[in-house]
Formats: sequence, C-alpha cells, structure tokens
Amino acid sequence: MIIQQEEKFKEVLAKIEGKINEQSFFNKFLELYPEVWKKHKITYSKFTRSKKFGQKNTLAKARNILT
Repeated sequence: MIIQQEEKFKEVLAKIEGKINEQSFFNKFLELYPEVWKKHKITYSKFTRSKKFGQKNTLAKARNILT
C-alpha cells in the first residue's frame, strides 16, 4: 500500500517527459519517491517469503492430523 498514492501518481504523470508507459512511470516514480518504493519492495518481499507459492497450506495439513 502506498500512502497518498493518488496524489503521488498524479505528480509522477505530470512530470514524465515524452511517451507515458509503464517503464517511464516506474522510472519517474523511483526518481521522485525512492524511499516509498524501498518500503513497498520490502513489504512485498516479506509477503512472498511467507507465502511459498506452489505449496499447499501446511497449517491445514497440521489441523487434519490433529483432528
């Protein structure tokens, strides 16, 4: 979650020179808000580490064994 994301996105769009696309938006966002991006990236990394994609929920397995 990016706090005040609508305002930040509007500012980024206003400052992009030339063609607006995903890459130009991303580059300008990094330039204007490097700390916001760093926090967002850290949070996403924590989520993906805790979420082990492609594996079943081991907690559900443990519940089935206990019952």
